[in-house]
Amino acid sequence: MKKIFKVLGYTLLILILVIAGSLIYIKTALPNVGAAPVFKVEYSKERIERGRYLANSVTVCMDCHSTRDWTKFAGPLTDGTLGKGGERFDQKVGFPGVYYSKNITPAGISRYTDGELFRLITTGVTKEGRAMFPVMPYGHYGRMDPEDIKSIIAYIRMLSPIQNPVPESVSDFPMNFIINTIPTKASPHKMPSISDQLAYGAYMVNASACIECHTQVNKGSIIPELAFSGGREFNMPNGSVVRSANLTTDAGTGIGNWTEEAFINRFRVYADSAYKPHTVTAGEFNSIMPWNMYSKMTKEDLTAIYRYLKTVKPIKNKVEKFTPSQKVQ
Repeated sequence: MKKIFKVLGYTLLILILVIAGSLIYIKTALPNVGAAPVFKVEYSKERIERGRYLANSVTVCMDCHSTRDWTKFAGPLTDGTLGKGGERFDQKVGFPGVYYSKNITPAGISRYTDGELFRLITTGVTKEGRAMFPVMPYGHYGRMDPEDIKSIIAYIRMLSPIQNPVPESVSDFPMNFIINTIPTKASPHKMPSISDQLAYGAYMVNASACIECHTQVNKGSIIPELAFSGGREFNMPNGSVVRSANLTTDAGTGIGNWTEEAFINRFRVYADSAYKPHTVTAGEFNSIMPWNMYSKMTKEDLTAIYRYLKTVKPIKNKVEKFTPSQKVQ
């Protein structure tokens, strides 16, 4: 009997050492995405304007890195907050920790080289080698054309500097270990020709990270078999819950019966110079979708996105898009 306990004791000790070794490796050796590239972005007018378009209307960096006014429909950006960061994403909205968007104005990124910013945007690894939780969908940005990422860098370097110290993000256990395993090396793709509508549409859908909001998640990770079928829940500041739309080609619950014109007009209505976001009262429907930003996307880009989405397999999923806060019942 003593021999059995001795064997069990050794087995348990070995198991503890293996687990401890694994945790030490994860904490000290990861993330491992390679060194930041060394280059200097060319700050041409054309590159800055391309970056402005991407950051405000496609990748919508400014959506999370500015302050949104949730008293208005779709939370338009508050004047004077462009790029200042500090937006909080925590357990109340389903995250495994407390995460803050960074200050991406020159006041917040001046210590970064262009190469270090490039690595941060495309892999989620900071200047100091720390892993970021993918609130920012850096996995998608890592598949973009490097020239587009450089254009975004050129644009944010030109933002008006805003002094706004942002708290450090903190992951709960066990995410404080898991987070180091998330970043991977970027796998960039050259932007396809706009004449290749499906390939170009796939590129734009990836850049916009549509799948992230329009797919249900499990512990913060999207469920691949439910891709684009909507239903992901977002808790609004007033306690209401809004759910993303089904973008699959299901005729009854998705966009299967939508025409190209209807799809484009769904966005363009918010680009009209006469449109002003209305005030949202307690218990009234609001949208987390930054319509004001996506509405500025070009017709060509919206068309390509529509044509790509029309190739997505249909998934029947009727979404109850809004549940008012119980506090206002």
